[in-house]
Amino acid sequence: MDVLWLGVLALLLVGYFALEGFDIGLGMLLPVLGRTQRDRDTVVSAMAPFVLANEVWLVAVAGVLFGAFPEVEGRVLYGLYPLVVTLLISWILRDAGLWFRRRLDGTGWRAAWDWAICIGSYGLALSWGLILAAIAQGLPESPSPLAGFGYAVVVAGALALHGWTFASWLLPGRVTGRGRTGGALLASACAAALPAAVPLAVLAPWLLEHAAPGGTLGVLSLIILPLTPVMAGAQVWTWRTFGPRRAAGRLPSFF
Repeated sequence: MDVLWLGVLALLLVGYFALEGFDIGLGMLLPVLGRTQRDRDTVVSAMAPFVLANEVWLVAVAGVLFGAFPEVEGRVLYGLYPLVVTLLISWILRDAGLWFRRRLDGTGWRAAWDWAICIGSYGLALSWGLILAAIAQGLPESPSPLAGFGYAVVVAGALALHGWTFASWLLPGRVTGRGRTGGALLASACAAALPAAVPLAVLAPWLLEHAAPGGTLGVLSLIILPLTPVMAGAQVWTWRTFGPRRAAGRLPSFF
């Protein structure tokens, strides 16, 4: 049972980076892809339908850690508290930019929230890199700052690549030079997810040793696993509804 829940945790965390990764990457690249206000509106509208659906994966990761690996969650929150707080603040700032940028029509208002999206997205990428580096080192009391900084740069670069590829796939020729295929998007998703997969692979034996008791995992399986098809179905619906063939007429205006 503990192996099953380790697999669930890995699937959710890797899925978060593969899916939410392009939203973060688009936010990081917003000043580059959106040289005009119209282009920035196009980029934000392209990511809008996917943001909330992709963030569900992170909420699910937190839930699995709390239920199936409570000791690990406690060590992460206690040992990496400043980074976790920075991650949450960046998340709030990025989402606030998405929601508030269209509340008023002034150019200065939108520009300010566009920068909030960009700064929040960089905060998310770099915070995740530092957190993953610390996890890969075994959550020491004093993780190597050099390794953390290097991993943060790698994560930020992978997410930026994923965001650029997504924009080229969904909006071919509109904000990037040329279009990309679904295969290229899949490859960039794998690149975005790899920095999350490596620490999990390194720490897999340790995570199994700190799993919750078998009875707790059995109850969690009865409660949570039946909901997995619902989450997967919602993702499929989102991509089919707002994919390249239908995006032009369905991009929402609330972002």
